[in-house]
Order: sequence, then structure tokens, then C-alpha cells
Amino acid sequence: MAMKERNDFIKGNLSEKDAPKDPQLLLKKWLENAADQGVTEYNAMVFSSLGSGNRLSSRVVYLRDFVDDGLVFYTNYNSRKGLEVSENNLVALNFFWKELEQQIRIEGRVDLVSDQLSDAYFKKRPRESQLGAWASDQSECISSRGFLENRVKEFERKFEGADIPRPPHWGGYVVIPDYYEFWQGRKSRLHDRIVYEQGTDGWGKMRIAP
Repeated sequence: MAMKERNDFIKGNLSEKDAPKDPQLLLKKWLENAADQGVTEYNAMVFSSLGSGNRLSSRVVYLRDFVDDGLVFYTNYNSRKGLEVSENNLVALNFFWKELEQQIRIEGRVDLVSDQLSDAYFKKRPRESQLGAWASDQSECISSRGFLENRVKEFERKFEGADIPRPPHWGGYVVIPDYYEFWQGRKSRLHDRIVYEQGTDGWGKMRIAP
């Protein structure tokens, strides 16, 4: 299969003066701009974790909120990613928006958010999604699609006419970064790359070669 020819990147630039001292301010600015520019799924981020046998795994999750200096997403604690982070809480995130020729790489550690925050978010989910959180033993082998659909019906009957509580195996995680890289595509592959690293005296900032 022939790969698509390379396109040049010409849509923006990133200078040190445009990069504030706090990297989360720049992250929020880029996210807001991506939303304003109509980027679909702008809050989708690749989440990478390390499992048994030092095998890396990646999947897309959705950024749902910020807590202090952290990025919050929600999932099943018993999923593959949940089990992996219970053993090794060092993770990586990646945003990529082809429409803006921008990428953000983030590294750090992950912790559970409070039960109160998980409960509040779960209450806001559509009822169908709440049922799905109960019905799906995420990452486990199942016999068929029909098995999953029957599980949903079971919980529909169980919670009929009542509010659906948050399952004990489902909730939020917060990624607390110690590394950010903001990448802006530039012409002739001479990209702008601004890196932030957390030190004992706060965030350090530098430009690195493309």
C-alpha cells in the first residue's frame, strides 16, 4: 500500500513568548482554540500505560475535566488500563489535531479522583451510558454481542423507575503531568517544539530541535 505524499505544515507557529510559565494555561488555550475552530473530538487523547511484561498499550480516552494541575478522564477500574495503572502509575497522553497541525505530548502519574467527583460526573451521563457501565465488564472476553445486549436489558429491569448509582468498579482518574511538549507543525519539517519539565522550583521551559 502506497502511503500518502507528505504535506508541508503552514498553519501556525509557536514562540517562547507565546508560551506562559504554566503549561496548563497553554494546554487550555490550545483546547479552547481547537473547539472554536471546529476540531471534532478535540478532547480525545491517546492514553498509554505499561502492563505486565513491560508491554506498552495505548487507547483513546476523553478529557472530561481539570482538577488542580491534573487532567481527568473516566473508565472502568477493572479494564486493561485500570489494571495496568494499579501496577504502574506512570502514563503518557497525546493530543493530535491535524486541522491545526498541532500536537501535545504529556507525561506524568495517574491517581484516582475522589468518589464525590466520580459520583457527580456519573449522574450527568446519559442513562444509556450509565447502564452500559454496569453491563460491560470492560476488556473481558464475552461470548457474543447478544450477551452484552441482554446484560443491558437485565440492568434496565433492575433500575427501572429509579436513579442508577455509580458502579463501584467505575470512576475517574486524574493525570498529574511532570512533562509537556507543545508541537506546532512548520514548513520544511522545521517544527516548533516547546517543552516544559517540572523541577523542584516549578516548571522549566525550553525549545528543542524538531
